[in-house]
Amino acid sequence: MTRRSASLGGRKEEILAATADLVARHGYHSVSIGDIGSAVGITGPGVYRHFESKSALLGVLFDRVIDELLGNVAQIKSLGADEQAVLDELVADQVRFALTKRVLIQVYLQEITNLPDEDRRRLRRKQRRYLEEWVKVMEVLRPDVSYDEALLLVHAAIGAIQSLVDYNSPLSEGQLKVLMIDAAKAVLQSHIVG
Repeated sequence: MTRRSASLGGRKEEILAATADLVARHGYHSVSIGDIGSAVGITGPGVYRHFESKSALLGVLFDRVIDELLGNVAQIKSLGADEQAVLDELVADQVRFALTKRVLIQVYLQEITNLPDEDRRRLRRKQRRYLEEWVKVMEVLRPDVSYDEALLLVHAAIGAIQSLVDYNSPLSEGQLKVLMIDAAKAVLQSHIVG
């Protein structure tokens, strides 16, 4: 890799980080390409050397979020552990992700509707694949629940974990991690009363 390509890659990363930060603080429609460029020390039109549009920036950010989660699932499952260990690690990974990628999750939850339909559909398909990985594990561990019930429990557990995104807790990160892992596991063990 040449110094110039490394520099361009670094600039691209700076632009993505600035976009996530600015959009999280001000909202997608309030942030201009000029704002993003200023945040990284270039002109607004300079941003277009790296990304074709503001929505393309958002799409790259969101793809990275979901691709990272899908990659983590593949890695967890490749370890060959039993289903309970896999589920425990999926929960722990989601908690880690929520604690370390708070801004990206916040932007994703607030701004996905600002993407073109095709991008939104692609991201939703990836999101469904991620949820399906959890459901497959749940179906083995919880034969007492239907597919739809397992999917609901997975959504509820991930929703509980991602509630950290909008909550500024006075608890330490270690305390939050333990509490959120316990909360998500409790949700996944919930009994469906019919």
